[in-house]
Amino acid sequence: MRVSLKDVALHAGVSIKTVSNVVNDHPHVTPAMRTRVQRSIDELGYRPNLTARHLRKGRTGIMALALPELGNPYFAELATEIIDAAAGHEYTVLLDHTRGRRDQEILVSQGFRTRVIDGLILSPIELEAEDLSERAEAVPLVLLGEREYPLPYDHIAIDNVAAARQAMRHLISLGRRDIAFLGARRGRSQPAHLRLRGWREELDAAGLVADPRLVGATDGWGHADGAAAMARILDAGLQPDAVFAYNDLIALGAMRVLSERGLRIPQDVAVVGFDNVVEGHYGAITLTSVSPDKPAIARMAVEAVLARLSGEQHEARRIHAGYSLVCRESTLGRR
Repeated sequence: MRVSLKDVALHAGVSIKTVSNVVNDHPHVTPAMRTRVQRSIDELGYRPNLTARHLRKGRTGIMALALPELGNPYFAELATEIIDAAAGHEYTVLLDHTRGRRDQEILVSQGFRTRVIDGLILSPIELEAEDLSERAEAVPLVLLGEREYPLPYDHIAIDNVAAARQAMRHLISLGRRDIAFLGARRGRSQPAHLRLRGWREELDAAGLVADPRLVGATDGWGHADGAAAMARILDAGLQPDAVFAYNDLIALGAMRVLSERGLRIPQDVAVVGFDNVVEGHYGAITLTSVSPDKPAIARMAVEAVLARLSGEQHEARRIHAGYSLVCRESTLGRR
C-alpha cells in the first residue's frame, strides 16, 4: 500500500503541511523539524508523487532529447549524462532518434509531442534555419552541437574550431607535417566544417600546406566511413604522417586500415580523434582524442530548458562547454 503524506504526518506527529514543506524543500522549516520528518519518511519508505507535483505546476515532468545516432557511443554517453542531469531535477527524459534526417528533425522541432513534454533538447544535423524560423513556440527548445543558427534559441556546444586547432597543434608539435583530415561531408554544409576549419587554420598558422588531397570525405561517421576514407587517400599514392579525424569512430576505422597496410601507429602515422568515447580507451593502441565535457553539456542543456520554463531566461544564449585533449598511444606511443 502506498505511503501518503498523511501517514508520514501521523508517524511524525506533525501536520500534513509541515510534511509537504519538508518534501518540497521549503526554507521555512527548522533543522530539528526537518530531521524529525525525514526520519519518518525514511522509516515508512515514503516516495513523493512526482507526476502530481509537476501537474500542480502545469507541467508533465518530461523533457525530450532528440539525437541523430543512438548507435554512436558519443551520443549514447551524452544521453546518459542528460538523463542523469534531468533526474536531478525530478524530470524524465523521452528519447527520440532522428537518424540525422531533415524530415525527422523538422517533425521533432515542430513539437509533435508538445502535449506530453515540457521542453526539447535537439542535436540537429540536417535541419536548416528556415525550418526553425517557422517553428511555433510550443515548448522551450535547446540546441546542441556544431550547427549554428541565427535564431533566438539557446545553443550549447564546445568551441569546435579551437578544439580542432589544439588537436592539430599537438600533432604539429610532434613534427608531423602532412596531416590528413577525415570526416568532411560530401557536397553539403555539415557539422564537420568547423573541425575542418580548425585543421586548415592551424596548418596555415604553422606555415604548412593544407593539401585538399588529404581531406577525406565520408557519407557517415562510423568505423567503415573512416576506413574507406583512409583507404582512398593511401590508394591515391599519398602518405600522410598524421590523421585528424572528425570523431573517434572514423579515427578507429582509419587505424585499422593503416595497420592492414603495414603502417605503424604512431611511428609512421599519428592519429587523433574527437569525442573521447570509451571504445578509444581500450584498443590495442589507445586513441588520443579531444574530450568534450559531456557532463557539463548535459547539465547546461537541462538547466537551459528549466530556465525557459520558469521564465528566468529571456535572451537566447550561445554557451560554450569545456573540452580537453587526452593524449594516448596513437600519438605518443607506449611509455
